[in-house]
Amino acid sequence: MKKINMFLMIGLLLSMLGGGLASAHVTVQPAEAVQGSYEKFAVRVPSEKEAPTVKVEVKFAVDSVSISRFEPKPGWKYEIAKDASGKITGVTWTATGDGISATEFMEFYMQGKVADNATSINWKAYQTYKDGSVVEWVGAEGSDKPASVTKVKAKPAGAGQDSHGNTTSTPAQGAAGAGHDSQPAAAPAASQAPLYLSIAALVLGLISFVISLSKRKSSR
Repeated sequence: MKKINMFLMIGLLLSMLGGGLASAHVTVQPAEAVQGSYEKFAVRVPSEKEAPTVKVEVKFAVDSVSISRFEPKPGWKYEIAKDASGKITGVTWTATGDGISATEFMEFYMQGKVADNATSINWKAYQTYKDGSVVEWVGAEGSDKPASVTKVKAKPAGAGQDSHGNTTSTPAQGAAGAGHDSQPAAAPAASQAPLYLSIAALVLGLISFVISLSKRKSSR
């Protein structure tokens, strides 16, 4: 019975660790948007290695979103990629300082308009670490390294456009019809503190259990 309990504790610990690692990937917020609306997109980048993250590249399709502005980030510079027609197809942020350490995350902001006929926005991200390794977040949903996807809802019934070409909505739709100059706040980062505290408590409990078991065996 004691061995079974120990195995159960180890299994629980591994599953919690696995869940924590699986959630630590590059994402773009918000997770949902409305056709024709202007949005402030937040590229959330956590580091998963001991080596710091020093470069983040994000690519997107111009038929789903038109990105036009980027917020300056202290300690970072950015370079824009364009297609033959001059439309922005991606951006690369490169650290001018230490980058993002293993215990940190950062958010990079950009603004643009969701296409009128878009159904989703796929964000392909490439995360480069100081040791030269590159993690490509370009896979399908459910894969080990999925690309972030913003789901796009159809325009509300009766929605029109303002003088800037932005989707307007009924009062019930609220922020979906935000004006061109408004910048909806990105979703706040979910705190990982409860997860880490739970893992730490579980590890300490497991260590105590093993020590107690060893003492009982030596006393026989």
